[in-house]
Amino acid sequence: MRRLCSQWPVWMILTLATLGSAWAQQCPGNAPLGDLAATPAWSGWGADLQNTRFQPSKDAGLSAEQMPQLKLKWAFGIPDAKSVIGQPMIAGGRVFISGDTHTIYSLDAATGCQYWSFQAEDDVRNSPTIGFAPGRPGRSSLFFGDLKGNVYAVDAANGELLWKVSADPHPKARLTASPKLYEGRLYIGVSSLEEVGSADPGYPCCTFRGSVQALDAATGKVIWKTYTIAEAPKATRKNSKGTQLWGPAGAGVWTSPTLDLKRHAVYVGIGDAYSEPAAKTTDSIMALDMNTGKILWSVQDLGGDAWIVGCDVTPRPENCPKNMGPDHDFGASPILRNLPNGRSVLIAGQKSGTVWAHDPDRKGAVVWKVQTAEKPPSFAGQIVWGGAADEQNAYFGLSSGGVVALNLANGARTWFAPLPPPGGRAPGRESAISVIPDVVLSTGWDGVVRALSAADGRVLWEYDTAKPFATVNKVDAKGGSMGGPGPTVAGGMLFIGSGFPGIQNGMPGNVLLAFAAQ
Repeated sequence: MRRLCSQWPVWMILTLATLGSAWAQQCPGNAPLGDLAATPAWSGWGADLQNTRFQPSKDAGLSAEQMPQLKLKWAFGIPDAKSVIGQPMIAGGRVFISGDTHTIYSLDAATGCQYWSFQAEDDVRNSPTIGFAPGRPGRSSLFFGDLKGNVYAVDAANGELLWKVSADPHPKARLTASPKLYEGRLYIGVSSLEEVGSADPGYPCCTFRGSVQALDAATGKVIWKTYTIAEAPKATRKNSKGTQLWGPAGAGVWTSPTLDLKRHAVYVGIGDAYSEPAAKTTDSIMALDMNTGKILWSVQDLGGDAWIVGCDVTPRPENCPKNMGPDHDFGASPILRNLPNGRSVLIAGQKSGTVWAHDPDRKGAVVWKVQTAEKPPSFAGQIVWGGAADEQNAYFGLSSGGVVALNLANGARTWFAPLPPPGGRAPGRESAISVIPDVVLSTGWDGVVRALSAADGRVLWEYDTAKPFATVNKVDAKGGSMGGPGPTVAGGMLFIGSGFPGIQNGMPGNVLLAFAAQ
């Protein structure tokens, strides 16, 4: 952790000024973190416990009429970064952001000046969650995970480490999705990179099992842990090099958990299998009891999806599944929404481009399913990082380009906006969608952010981020592709992290952009 303080003597300030431009714009004084209950916020991945990614008017502070008036207010350059892999989180008058440099920053939301930074062991790819933990009355904590599988709690006001725990002992475990905080418990899902490189005949593929966990927010102690594959991996066969192979494996949880307080359930989307036969819980939507972690139900939306990286060659490496699946798992968080008739639906977008509506009152029974695109999905998938939902529609960005709106009750297509990219740029819009009343916000591989009418998909405003920016911290910065985290909105401001090279030859970038209506 590195704290910035205005109380240093002049000689020290001058010395620090020579150490690097990242120190150039510290916030004056020691302004306290704002009241979380009284200030607009976008906490965590989905803005609420249900992962709707919908920000109501009172917190958004922006309207459809104001979209054409949006202007860049400030830009912050993330030093040495090539990608802005974390989603901006807003709370207490601050914005928290991370890039691919193991560092998370606390900035003033109004000006972009820096309060503190924290150095994790690895990159922080998720959006932090903020709230109060038992034993710290009046002092908020910031929770997040890194790509080594560590979970962190830091003091949100000053960045001091409170605790750090490892979520899983497996060397390939990672935390990609934001945790959820509720009543002193932190709910997290654990994913893995074991499927990358496992085709190597020298690697003993595969031993990782995904899990969902509840941690004590005060200490990080595990309250319960539930594996997404019940059976522990065991030795299966040896390949021609004599490498011992294992299974069953896979079923990582890449998604931020969705909390259903009415049914006292935690919902997650589950990844594919790494070994054959694919477990029945892979590529599924799973419900767990919030108190105990007991699996309430699991509905598999695609069976037999055993897949690892490096198997799309001839001849196929021995470690590869003989019957390769398409890698059409769930990388996007399920969205819980209530219908006008009082029923609820759990909306889940799959990499195949299929959107599923499950009934949480009937053990996840399928209410409807819709294929969103005519052409087959790309390698990354048609729907990757997820959609958003207001009270009428669910909205998804597609890798083939464009945004689609689906009626929550029956899945009928309300509209489709094709959104062609500027000449020569990639068309995909796989990054997460965000919604405020009457407005759908979408970013894409082309580096362009667009505000669409929720009624018909018309473009209300657009801004090309793929260019250099003058930054408040004097760091050289430019925007690029946006293929993962989505825009966030709170207190009359729109925040966008630009730069996400990804796996589709995207454009690197290292800038956080803040917009306001003028």
